[in-house]
Order: sequence, then structure tokens, then C-alpha cells
Amino acid sequence: MRRPEAEEAPESDAVPGAPHPRHAERLIGHKNAEAEMLSAYREGRLAHAWLIGGPEGVGKATLAWRFARFLFANPDPAAPGVRSARDLSVDLKIAAARHLTALAHPDFSLVRRVWQTDKKKFFTEIRVEDVRDALQVFQMSAAFGGWRVCLVDCAEDLNRNGANALLKMIEEPPARSLILIVSHRPGQVLPTIRSRCRRLRLDPLTETEIVDVIGGLGPPWSDADPAAVARAAKRANGSVREAMGRLSPDSEGVGALIDSTIAGLPHPDPRGVARLAEALAGRASSEAFEAFHRELYEWLAGYAARTVSSPAKAWEIGSLWDRIRAAARETEALNLDRKLHVLAVFAEIAATAPRRR
Repeated sequence: MRRPEAEEAPESDAVPGAPHPRHAERLIGHKNAEAEMLSAYREGRLAHAWLIGGPEGVGKATLAWRFARFLFANPDPAAPGVRSARDLSVDLKIAAARHLTALAHPDFSLVRRVWQTDKKKFFTEIRVEDVRDALQVFQMSAAFGGWRVCLVDCAEDLNRNGANALLKMIEEPPARSLILIVSHRPGQVLPTIRSRCRRLRLDPLTETEIVDVIGGLGPPWSDADPAAVARAAKRANGSVREAMGRLSPDSEGVGALIDSTIAGLPHPDPRGVARLAEALAGRASSEAFEAFHRELYEWLAGYAARTVSSPAKAWEIGSLWDRIRAAARETEALNLDRKLHVLAVFAEIAATAPRRR
């Protein structure tokens, strides 16, 4: 069985320059969600698949890794340590935690976009072979006699065949198996997967919680000017990832430009659109390009809620987002002109949303 990429390779499920979620010792926020998972395990009603949804950058992956670590450290739900546990915290120095952190636990597999060493970039999607490879963990006996866990980060990256391969395992799970699926937009996950998972929704973090998370990331994040961190947290829409993007020198100033331009949708100032397209094509980092699409998705979701009056209109807006997402992935995969992509996105939104008279 092929193991996940080496530690030295970039990781598609981590923010560049920041610790991977599997290294997090604390979970900040989401106490109710954590308590729900602990209670389900302790009471013997643990669902074999969980869909952990919520905005990007709020801690979904951190919670998923935390739960996997707790199960490996406490394979018996009736053990005294589980009965008395107040949360899912585990000493990171114990063997089970160290193996998981090193991506060396034999009863764990990770599904994520794979790094292409020869091309120096990630695949734009999670391929079916990646899913099948990871699911082999359920074909073998548990090395330590406990649980076997597969973590998917994230569902939106699965291609159609990969999603169907995952669905088959969810439909026919072996004993003492657990699949944890991280999703930034659960509504876009295959309905057949959603219906077979226990769904857990994480809310955006508070500004104070975002500041707390950033302070624990280590340099350079923990060394950032407190006033700048506070400003970034205030404008981050509850997302640590968004706050980090605003703190990045490569993205400095682009966040405000994204905000102001999207605020003018569906018919923003053409001059603002041109400035944003230039910024995202030039000095802005890939993180800013991703932040643009996150903000765009939030606007489209709100626009749909305000304006949709028929199934046909809902389908039109949903199809628009699918086309934008596909075009963004193609732009990144083929190193196409980001400026042209951004301009095309705004033009298509304007064509979909007629002006009011």
C-alpha cells in the first residue's frame, strides 16, 4: 500500500508556512462539536462515517485529526480514560499520537490531493486511484487490534469516480472502521454520501478565537504585530485561513481589494475589477487567488438566498459556481492567465444577474 507523501513534500491540506492540522495540540472553539463526537464514542453509537462541514479555515481538519488520535489512543470506548475524558485531547508524546503525526500509523490512511514531484505542483483533484489506495487500510486487519481510520480532506477535491469509490466503502463499512470527511461546502457533496454520514457543522470562529489560533502557530505568525492580527481577524469572516492570507506579505492589500470589488457585485465598478484582476495575476500569491474564490462563493450563496425564486434560477446559480470552480482549477493546473480568468468570472456573473431598472 502506498503511503502518503513524504513529510518534506508540500501538503495540499495545509496552509503554506503554517503547521499542518495534525500537529495541533489544542482545538480552539467548537466545544459542542467535540463533545458530540466524544459522547457518540463513549455511548457506543459512533457512526462509521462523519461529514464535518463548515467554512474553510475554521478548524474542521484539526477536529478530525484530534478525533482520530483519540480513537487510536483509546481503542476501548468503555475504558476508564474514555469515561472520564472531558474532551478529545491526547498527549502528543504517546506512541499512537507520534505514529499518526508522522503519517506512519498502520491503521490510518489519508485522502488528499497528491504532489507531483516531477511537475512541482499538486493534482487539481483527488483521483479515484488515490481513494482506492487509501481505502486499502480497511482490507487489512487492524495492526493494533483497534480502529482503522481514513480521513478525507477535502470532499470538494474528489473527482466523480473517486467520490463513488468512497461511497461504496461508506455503504459497506467493515467493523471498527471510521471515515472522517472534511467539507467546506457540504451542500455540494454527493447526496448519497451526505445521507449515509453523520453530519457535523462547525461555525465560524470568533475574532478572539482567531487571534488565539494565530498566536499558537509559531513564527512568523506568532511574531506578527498584534494590531495587524486583530485587524485581520476582524475581516476574516470567522476563518483562520482567511486571516492568515490577509497577514501574508504576498497578499498585503489584496484582501481589501477583493472585499471592495465583490461588495459591488453583481455589477461592480469595472475599474475595481481591472485592478483586482491585475493584482491576482501579478504579485498576489496563490493564497490570495484562493481567497478570491472563497469570498466569491460566499457572495453567490448569499445572492442565491436573496434572489432565487424558482428551481431553474437555483440551477443557474449552482451551474455558474461549478463553471467558475472548474475554470479556476484549469487555470492553476495549466498555468493559464489568472487575469483573464478573473475578468471572465465577473463578466459571467454580470450576464447571469440582470440589472435592476
